[in-house]
Amino acid sequence: MNVEAVKLPTDRIMATTISVTNQHRFGELYVDFLRARKRVFIDHKKWDLPNTDGMEFDQYDTPQSSAVVVHEFGRVLGGVRLLPTTAYCGCYTYMLKDAQRGMLQDIPETVLYEEAPVAPHVIEATRLFITPDVSAERRILVQTKLMQAMASSANAQGAKFVIGIVPAIFQRWMTRLGFSAVPMGPKLNISGDNTQAAIMNVSSAVSWDQAGMATA
Repeated sequence: MNVEAVKLPTDRIMATTISVTNQHRFGELYVDFLRARKRVFIDHKKWDLPNTDGMEFDQYDTPQSSAVVVHEFGRVLGGVRLLPTTAYCGCYTYMLKDAQRGMLQDIPETVLYEEAPVAPHVIEATRLFITPDVSAERRILVQTKLMQAMASSANAQGAKFVIGIVPAIFQRWMTRLGFSAVPMGPKLNISGDNTQAAIMNVSSAVSWDQAGMATA
């Protein structure tokens, strides 16, 4: 996998997809991404997650994963981790499948209605976040940039669909951002958040980018 940077149309906000093969090109951006995750999920949400030197990480941060980072002048505004559903490292596969296998204590086995997919055209998105210091006025903009970049990156990696755990109000949230998704599991409260597994079609990611450029 060698996913290049994805630049989205605005004066200053950029989105970069970082993989193990290209992270050397982006200085401290990947480290800053992990530090932002620590601030959001450990410091703010109080999740019990592995961390070291101010960085949050887990068993799914492997060379098979990639990070989509929205940033401005080097400051991380948001991000998400992508991992193929075909990934396998030791006893772990990907988060939703491992939850269904009963391997994750914080996510119930009933997280999905059906068996977790394992296919090259399906990729999982996890650890999606917007940093708390993004102002309310800019939040929708940053969310939209992140979703566009996630869709484009997944599409560039050969995926047609992105699955993941999203806020339970995801259908209204996605519609507001100009995207669509359908539920894959029941509504659940996970680590204090009302969530639901969902799947999003990213096969039209290129046209989304073009539409964003036309209206920027």
